[in-house]
Amino acid sequence: MSAIRGARERARVEVTAAIKAEARKQLAAEGAAKLSLRAVARELGMASSALYRYFPSRDDLLTALIVDAYDAMGEAAETARAEADGMGLPHPDRWTAVACAVRDRALAHPHEYALVHGSPVPGYTAPPDTVGPASRVGQVLIGLVHDARLADGVAVPRLPPGLRPEAARMAADLAPDLPPAFAVALVSAWAQLFGLISFEVFGQFTRVVEARELFFRHAVHELGRSVGLLEGRPGGGAGT
Repeated sequence: MSAIRGARERARVEVTAAIKAEARKQLAAEGAAKLSLRAVARELGMASSALYRYFPSRDDLLTALIVDAYDAMGEAAETARAEADGMGLPHPDRWTAVACAVRDRALAHPHEYALVHGSPVPGYTAPPDTVGPASRVGQVLIGLVHDARLADGVAVPRLPPGLRPEAARMAADLAPDLPPAFAVALVSAWAQLFGLISFEVFGQFTRVVEARELFFRHAVHELGRSVGLLEGRPGGGAGT
C-alpha cells in the first residue's frame, strides 16, 4: 500500500508542476487577469474536472503561482546572503549582493515578478498564505542589518519625532531586535529597492538609464547607507 501511495503522491506532484508550468506560459502570453483553468486543462490534454481536483478555482492556482514567485525571490536573496557571508564580505557588500540577486531573479522571470509586484489582478484577493513568502526578502535585509549591528556597528537612522509611535509599532511587528528607527529605514529601503527593480522590469528606465547595473549597484549601496550600514567600521560590539 505504501508503494501505491508513494506513486500516487509522485504523480500528483508531477501533474501539479505541469499545471503551474502551463499557467506560467499563460501569464507570459496573456497576463494574470486572463488566466483560465479551462485553457490550462486544454493545453495539457486534461478534462477541466480533473484539473479542478488539483486547483478548485482560478484563485487557488493564482495563489500557488504567487507563493512560488515570492519563494523563488526569497530563495535568491537567502542564497546570496549565505554566499556573501561565506566570503566574509563587508556588510554593505552583502546588502548589495542580496539586492542584485533579487534584481537578477526579476529580470530573468519578469512575468513572475509582474504577478507579485505589478498591477493587481481584478477580482483576486491574496490570502494569508502569501504573507510569509512575501516577507522573505525583507527578512533577509532585516537580518543583515541586525547582524551588522552586532558585528561592526551601524549608524542609527534619523527619525522625525512625529514618526516615533509609528516606528515603535513597525519595529514590534517587523524588527523587534532593532531600535525603532531601523524599522522605518528598512521599510523605506525595501520599498525603494522594489521600486528600482520595477522601473527596470516595466521599462520606465528606457532612454533614462543606460548603465543599469552600475546605476542599480550605486542606488542600493546608498540604500544600505540609509539603513545605517557603515563602510570601514572596525568590528567589535553592537556599535550604535
